[in-house]
Amino acid sequence: MVTAAVSAVTADPDSRVRIAALGALVRRAGARPTRIAWTRAAADPDGRVRRRAAELAPLLATPPVRRLARLLDDDDPLVAETAAWALGECGDRARFCVRRLGRLATTHDDPLVREAAVAALGAIGDRRGVGAILAATTDKPAVRRRAVLALAPFEGEEVDTALIRASTDRDWQVRDAARALGVSGPGACP
Repeated sequence: MVTAAVSAVTADPDSRVRIAALGALVRRAGARPTRIAWTRAAADPDGRVRRRAAELAPLLATPPVRRLARLLDDDDPLVAETAAWALGECGDRARFCVRRLGRLATTHDDPLVREAAVAALGAIGDRRGVGAILAATTDKPAVRRRAVLALAPFEGEEVDTALIRASTDRDWQVRDAARALGVSGPGACP
């Protein structure tokens, strides 16, 4: 079963089969065959397979965070978004890529990638990511909302100022995110 699944991930011409086989391996196989198949899937020519590899990375016994971080530069924004999310799920193991996530959070063309990078920075909780999170509080509404939530593990005057500003944001979801962190704006209901 394991050999057939590894073969399917690495050689089947149908990307849907490669995706399914990778999922089965992550759920059932041992570390070595799964790691080999995951590495191949992360380099697959089909973006859907690379995206699934990124999505499954946090479930591996030892997530391949360095290889996963390479997917942040993927040409397919959905792959980059999923890689950012997955790195956030890896927590402390992903501290080495805080600066890279910060660049994505502030400069990537796709707002979904920026949002995922901001969320990852909050999940990792490294103080080096605060500047990028604060910058994201002025982005599009979905990114601003995510940035407000990503500020939860941090303290400081600049964080307090951003949260107060978010409590009066023109977007109700941003205001709600600030309220979820205990900040209420003028005229807020108790």
